[in-house]
This record gives sequence, structure tokens and C-alpha cells, in this order.
Amino acid sequence: MEMNEVIRHRRSELGMSQGDLAAKVGVDRRQIRRYEAGETQPTLSVAKTIARALGISIDELAGDETHRIDLTGDWWACWQSWKDGVEVLNPHEIRMSQRGDTVEFVAVTRGTPVEGGGYTWQGEMRVWDNEVLMGWYVANEGAIRSKGTVYFTLHQHGVNAVGRWVGLSYDGPIITGWGALAKTKDEVVALMDKLRSDEKASAS
Repeated sequence: MEMNEVIRHRRSELGMSQGDLAAKVGVDRRQIRRYEAGETQPTLSVAKTIARALGISIDELAGDETHRIDLTGDWWACWQSWKDGVEVLNPHEIRMSQRGDTVEFVAVTRGTPVEGGGYTWQGEMRVWDNEVLMGWYVANEGAIRSKGTVYFTLHQHGVNAVGRWVGLSYDGPIITGWGALAKTKDEVVALMDKLRSDEKASAS
């Protein structure tokens, strides 16, 4: 695609009007119309700002082919956490929705009952170079204060991810544990088991 087509397509994909994009970029709406019509091209500095506003790289804006992983869909997450010093493994269903490099994710089920430390949550991550997910999470049940950060490494085909979370938890203000994402419960549990066994092996 040519740059004008990329701008128009990506803006539409994000549900933005020409006025919305113009406001983010700091130019007049008529200028965005000219860019999209192919009448003129933005300067490099404006192109960088447009790319940031659209959540794409400058190469993508220029029309270079990319192979962006799309993580949208139903997934399973499994977290290693603790309650009263006892390890809790919590596999449960989540839903992810990706727009550009931003992935919103929300727990569909608790997995572990409330009395066992389970809660529903939501968060947001950014995809970096189709290799890494970094972001945050927060409990979306009023009485639960859990929140923190997440870091995952992605499988090269985007079929699963493993990493760690760090945050405020039932057992303290700075707690960390393993995390895994996969398409099925069996796979996410297997990934978690491997993370834990590898950690034990390296510690012995």
C-alpha cells in the first residue's frame, strides 16, 4: 500500500475521523485529507507523529510489508501467586483484543474462587517487535486492591507466551510470580509446570 492508503486504512481501522487524527498530529483536518488523497506527503517529522498516532512504525506508514502478530481472541492465562504463604496456581479464561501494537485483556472467569484469592481483572499490554509483551493489570472488583505489571516473551508464531508479573498482591506490596498465556487450559498449565520445574532445577 502507498502511504496515503496506509493512513486512510489505519485511521479507519482505529475508528478515528480525519479530525481526530489531525488533532493528535497537530495539523489542520484538511491536511489529513490531502495526505489521504495522495495530493501531498507529510514531512518526516509529521510522518513520525502520524505513525505514533496510528500506533504503527514509520516503515509501516511508508507501506513496507509487515507480519504483525494478532493476539485477538479467547485465551487462557495461568498465574503463580500466593495466599498466606501458600502457592496458588490459577488457570482461567481471558479475552484479548488487539489494535495496532496495543492489546487489551480482561479475565472472563476467576479460575480460583474468591476465598482462595481469585478475582477478575483487566489490563493492557504493548507488543514490541512481535517478541515481547509489556503492560499492566488491575483487579476490577472494588474490594480487591491487586495491581501491577506484566512482562511476557511471545512464541515466534504468537501461539503462547511466558513471563512474570510483579505487583501488589494479597501477600504483600511487592510480590512476583510466573505467568503463562495459551489457547487451551491444558497448554497453559503445561507451560506453567515447565516454568516452575525449570526454576527448581536451576536452583538446585
